[in-house]
Amino acid sequence: MITDRLGKYAVLLFVVMFFAYLFGPLIIMSITAFNSADFPRVSPWDCFSVEWFDVLVNDDKLMDGLRNSLIIGIGVVALSVPIGLAGALMLMQISPRVRPWYYTIVVSPILIPGVVLGISTLIFWDRLGAMFNANYESIFYDGIFLTIVGQTTFISAYSMLVFISRLQRFDPALEEAALDLGASHVQTFRKILLPFLKPAIGSAAVLAFLASFENYNTTVFTITSESTLTTVLASKVRYGINPSISALAVTIVVLTLFAAAIMEIKKRRTDAFEKAISKAVIEGTDALSKLGRKSNRLIDPAFAMIIVIFLAGLGTAYYSGTVGVDECKTSVKEAKKLETQRRVDERRKKQMFEGAQPGTQQAAPNTTAPSTGKAKGTEGYQGIFAPTNLESQVKGDSGAANDAATDDAPAKGTEGYQGIFAPTNLESQVKGEESSN
Repeated sequence: MITDRLGKYAVLLFVVMFFAYLFGPLIIMSITAFNSADFPRVSPWDCFSVEWFDVLVNDDKLMDGLRNSLIIGIGVVALSVPIGLAGALMLMQISPRVRPWYYTIVVSPILIPGVVLGISTLIFWDRLGAMFNANYESIFYDGIFLTIVGQTTFISAYSMLVFISRLQRFDPALEEAALDLGASHVQTFRKILLPFLKPAIGSAAVLAFLASFENYNTTVFTITSESTLTTVLASKVRYGINPSISALAVTIVVLTLFAAAIMEIKKRRTDAFEKAISKAVIEGTDALSKLGRKSNRLIDPAFAMIIVIFLAGLGTAYYSGTVGVDECKTSVKEAKKLETQRRVDERRKKQMFEGAQPGTQQAAPNTTAPSTGKAKGTEGYQGIFAPTNLESQVKGDSGAANDAATDDAPAKGTEGYQGIFAPTNLESQVKGEESSN
């Protein structure tokens, strides 16, 4: 019993840690979207506000990138889903011997790095445009078109894998029976195969859109002068971000959960209707109508409740973030100012304490005798600015002048140049010239 209980607790702890690791970053980022701080953070908390959603909506560059990402995602879905469906149907029709080679070839774009796909797409369409002498305003150099084509090269392989997994449960005898009854291949595909592949088509479309929406490696080379949401976010992260990025994440998460809830409710309604049909075959048509009304009472209120909870949560967040935000910001600003002043005062006190003389001793409380300690390394500079230093220097200069005046001894090395400028030197020179004449 104890071992079984410990095993259950260990499994429960593992599940909790797994979901905390999986959804922890999303929860933290969602919380930072409602903090009024200029940087995404949870602690310290300033004020509860929804102003960053307004900043997100007014960010023109981010909105342009979001619009381009939506356009590219729709274009990728429009190309990837038919290509993936065609590839999956082709795989089911070819010979079993050739099937592994074909599968390897059509799946290989997934294994190629996105950087290689982006550069090769850009170079290929550039050479093709040069071949047709197209200008830079043509489709060969359009960033959105190049991004759609570049992403489709590997996202179509994802769609093909989804269709392959669905076609493995398809019974080919249904198509053969329809053909035997006189239906054409187009009618067989539209009446039998396409309804069977309807869930796979939806899954492939969602997968292709999400893969295109979050792609960066291929997009950064093919988008040229345009921008997508991922490239704009990358540039913002490089130069500094604010909580508007968290607001964008919250918006995407809420929309995803809302769409998932709608799909789940729709799926449950379909399952309940199928069960009603099965039960009606056995018990009669009354069971079908009763179960249909019961399922509507159970499912429709749940869907309405989801909408009400979503709107109530959005309204609560809006009014909670707008009422009293200015007062909260003012109080937080004053608190930060006081905290900054306190830290400055503490730093000044610490500097004054560290700058005090280490050898200084405090006098006794009842004495007024000054300290006689000296700072270490300043013993030879004591009294350097005393007035007596100037008196001794003046006396030294006058004594040196007197000594120079009384000293008749010539300087060393100047014995032969004594009296070189005396007036008698000119007289002797003139007398010498007259005697020579």
